[in-house]
Amino acid sequence: MPVLTRDEAQTRARLIDVQRYTVDLDLTRGGETFDSRTEIRFTARTAGSTFVELKPAELRSVTLDGHPVDLAETALDDNRLPLTVLTEGPHELRVDAVMRYSHTGEGMHRFTDPSDGEAYVYTQMFMDDVQRVFAAFDQPDLKARFDLTVTAPEGWTVLANSVTEHLGDGKWRAATTPLLSTYLVAVAAGPWHSVRTEHRGLPFALHCRRSLAPHLDADADEILDITRACFDRYHEKFTEPYPFDSYDQAFVPEFNAGAMENPGLVTLREEFVHRSAVTDTERQTRAMVIAHEMAHMWFGDLVTLRWWDDIWLNESFAEYMGYQTLTEATRFTDTWVEFGVDRKAWGYDADQRPSTHPVAPEAVEDTASALLNFDGISYAKGAGALRQLVTWLGEEDFLAGINTHFARHKFANATLADFLDSMASAASGTDRDVHAWADAWLRTTGVDTLTAHVTEAADGTSWTLAVDRTGSRPHRIAVGLHDHGPGDARTLTLRERVHLDVPAAPGGPRTFPGPRPALIVPNDQDLTYAKVRLDPASQEAVLRGISGVPGPLTRAVLWNTLRDMVRDGELAPAAYLETVGAHLAEETDLALVQGVLAFARTQVADRYCTPAQRPAALSVLADVCTDLLHRTKDGDHPGLRLTAVRHSIDTAQHADTLRDWLDSNTVPGGPDLDPELRWRILGRLSVLGAVDDAVIEAELAHDPSATGQEGAARCRAALPDPQAKEAAWTALFTGDPGTELSNYLFIATAQGFWQPEQSDLLRHYVPRWFTDATALAERRGPAIASAAGRHAFPAHAVDEDTLRLGRACLAEGTPTPALRRKLIDQLDDLARALQVRAAHKD
Repeated sequence: MPVLTRDEAQTRARLIDVQRYTVDLDLTRGGETFDSRTEIRFTARTAGSTFVELKPAELRSVTLDGHPVDLAETALDDNRLPLTVLTEGPHELRVDAVMRYSHTGEGMHRFTDPSDGEAYVYTQMFMDDVQRVFAAFDQPDLKARFDLTVTAPEGWTVLANSVTEHLGDGKWRAATTPLLSTYLVAVAAGPWHSVRTEHRGLPFALHCRRSLAPHLDADADEILDITRACFDRYHEKFTEPYPFDSYDQAFVPEFNAGAMENPGLVTLREEFVHRSAVTDTERQTRAMVIAHEMAHMWFGDLVTLRWWDDIWLNESFAEYMGYQTLTEATRFTDTWVEFGVDRKAWGYDADQRPSTHPVAPEAVEDTASALLNFDGISYAKGAGALRQLVTWLGEEDFLAGINTHFARHKFANATLADFLDSMASAASGTDRDVHAWADAWLRTTGVDTLTAHVTEAADGTSWTLAVDRTGSRPHRIAVGLHDHGPGDARTLTLRERVHLDVPAAPGGPRTFPGPRPALIVPNDQDLTYAKVRLDPASQEAVLRGISGVPGPLTRAVLWNTLRDMVRDGELAPAAYLETVGAHLAEETDLALVQGVLAFARTQVADRYCTPAQRPAALSVLADVCTDLLHRTKDGDHPGLRLTAVRHSIDTAQHADTLRDWLDSNTVPGGPDLDPELRWRILGRLSVLGAVDDAVIEAELAHDPSATGQEGAARCRAALPDPQAKEAAWTALFTGDPGTELSNYLFIATAQGFWQPEQSDLLRHYVPRWFTDATALAERRGPAIASAAGRHAFPAHAVDEDTLRLGRACLAEGTPTPALRRKLIDQLDDLARALQVRAAHKD
């Protein structure tokens, strides 16, 4: 199917301007298709030929300026309907089509709740999926106003970008929108449970499936408090007011992303409606997503990128503003710790792969290429770069530049050049060259490395610090200087924090009086985006006493440094695990505990350790969890305790304790088992071969919810039984069109299938992945292709044979773009794991 190229979009934008869409959807035709009637009013600047996009199940009729288009002569070419505009001036295109519901989270997704049989639909129009819902000139710089009507079954509520009104007989009408890009149009319909309120004269609301109503109600006050606090804080930062007539947040099923910034109707994955106990860090993550999506109302919705090479103008800004505003306006004041240990690591990893790209690429040729750039670079690296820009430029000038940008381009489109001009105008009274900064930070790839070098005077009366840079970017950093506590090598205190420019400003390295500190931390407070390497004495101090370093953000920088050293083959996995075992149980920051345990288990134990080393690695992590359980037995740290319970389950190598917890429905000393923990235990018992399908079916009968269905699919696929594996493989890759797994059931099944403990049983499936996943991606499209590459890839198979098979698959050139990108990344991670093993094979 053709994808829109940059050149084609520019050509069409020169030919036409779009004023208004009138879209009428009928959702009462049953569970397979819906009717879509579209009227597009546009102006041609000259006579010429162009096309409109749509992906119908059936194209009934098309008229242009009242004249029927002969569909026999003007045939639909995949997703393109050719149009010939004979005159300049206004035109009207009408398209009547039947569209197909999706079960992959693309277009109009339809979901039937297994708890009560109720159906829900919602749109995800991103990139080029509006074409699955209605006909459109589908590119971001052809903004238009939208008038929407929807006919829905009785008892349904219809939500849209603007306030909706029920006209009777299932007919709903949404108020006319301001100018929007096509990818931002949104509809969500079903028998929603809603919590409504008002803030600053605007209607605010939360929505979820009826079966989740008690769980949404339990958290509604917290979610709305976060929403109001962020809304108010953005109005303190931005001079442009919120530009839409309402603010709805719909928690929708089987959503592929974290959320989508549809103006006035943000859609979020319904996992943020918590059915089971969660940690405070997970609540913070939900709050950050709320703040991130609200920032998009300005960054992306009010001012929209002209073409997809400026994705960062949307995502990097929303990411930065989400974390910073949450820190300023809510109880979550340590959000940058989670960013450092989780999101930033995502960016570092992506930026060291062959698929890396600049934050702001010079050109993105087409929409398929653009879709691949929604990654750790456009989000985390871009946000890290913006945090450095604020440090370098100053927040006052940064916000002034942003507000100039909004004023110049509101309800329109903008480019990197436009943004830099706005920033330069704000910095005109300083010595800061914003354009040079952008060239260094936004147009280059890779991660700089900052290395501390210390020279001590022979008599111990002074010492000199130099921070060298491997890379090309300027950095303004803080350096933390720490001393050992009196008589305690495991406790450190901050002597002072100094600020340096790297490369060094005139005058070169800095000399300090007195003895050198025990620990010197470049990039303390994590103000720049760069890897860090410590001087030898500081590295030894960290390995001996990281838990005694004051400040969770400083510890995040240090844990990330150890993580990078393991990945780069500079620190043995065993040494990293030894540090985890010695110090993590004393850590007080929940985000750090969760992040370190996740890396230690999924990467160090499962990939960097050999199969022979893995049991000992899991034992270290199990001991850490046991220490955490002992430390939290008084109930003062429920989040740490829940984290310890989860990882105790995931690292268990024997079934007895897990069986006892499951049978008694509690962990000794708490917590009681909720659905999430019960399915987690069953998943691990399935891997260990300690349950059978009858036990899984019994649990599903007790919890027949959507997450119960996913849990059961994950467990069945994890059973170490040849028939169970073949059934799972068939469901994943060779199912019939009528029985293909939805996106979430696909992911759940894939997560269960590959298990390091079952490598012998799974060995013959590894080569099958490269042929079957390629065919699947071609058949089912980008969302499932991405899931197959991320979740269904045999990541446990760390050997040269897997690497050879993958490289051969790429050389043949057959994977779709989405699968190819995932495969490139997986193979690079696999090669890195082999290098780590080789570096520490003794």
